[in-house]
Amino acid sequence: MKKLVSLFLLTFFFAMNAQETANRFFYELNYKPKKDSARTEKVMMVLDITKEKSIYRDYTMIAQDSVLKIQVDAMQKSGVFKDLSKMVTMPKFSEKVYKFYPDMKVQYVERISSGFTPMNIGYNDDTKFNWKILSEKAKIGSYNAQKATTEFGGRKWNAWFSSDIPLQDGPYKFNGLPGLIVKIEDEGQNYSWELKGNKKVENFNEVTYLESISPGGNGGKVQEVSREKFDKTFNDFKKDPFASTRPLLKPEMLSQKMPGSDTTIGDMVKQQEKMLKDFYGANNNPIEILAPAVKGKK
Repeated sequence: MKKLVSLFLLTFFFAMNAQETANRFFYELNYKPKKDSARTEKVMMVLDITKEKSIYRDYTMIAQDSVLKIQVDAMQKSGVFKDLSKMVTMPKFSEKVYKFYPDMKVQYVERISSGFTPMNIGYNDDTKFNWKILSEKAKIGSYNAQKATTEFGGRKWNAWFSSDIPLQDGPYKFNGLPGLIVKIEDEGQNYSWELKGNKKVENFNEVTYLESISPGGNGGKVQEVSREKFDKTFNDFKKDPFASTRPLLKPEMLSQKMPGSDTTIGDMVKQQEKMLKDFYGANNNPIEILAPAVKGKK
């Protein structure tokens, strides 16, 4: 009977129409953004699962896709500039984590800029989780779950997985258990994810509206580099997000006003620079406090 239920669930999750369909799992993430403070914050993350891969990311921008489209369309029709950052809620996390099936190749991606053009850089993480499955069982929400433990990124983790959902996946990079991870947290409770629900997404498109209208419009294309090069490149970007753009910003350009606004391009650049520095400075307590040893360079 259990095998029949599992087969039914697999058929349900991966039933495909002419357009790609994804199953979206909603994880509530409670975390401590500052390592020297007990203050916690909460954000909704999603794990979108298709036949070929899963994508983990912050749900904040996805949830505002339709609002952003309306605002951008209005700007295009009126010719009047509006600062979108003041109209929408900014995400807490900028990374995407892809897991490609069936080999479960994990790719970690962040978005930076090269001059005026946004670009995605990423590295492959070949971590194999050494799970210890325990006999302890519990009810996590509406899910029957079993406990497992592992060590990863310099932290010890307690996970609960449900074999009722026969997917060897989970939030962030976590994977490899005989069922979907429905809850996982480190022993210090710096990061704690819990599954809150799921729904089917018809006509699934992994690229958000904002990514689709960015220069190049290739929100999903990733430049793969080594973990070492990624860490250096991304850390440099966080310190000075406009380093590659600044040489292209001539004085006459900075003094120009945005269409239908008293805001100059120079003012907008300063606002964007402050926003990005504040964003990256808001969290000094990363999920992984220890990176794996570098095996090679690119």
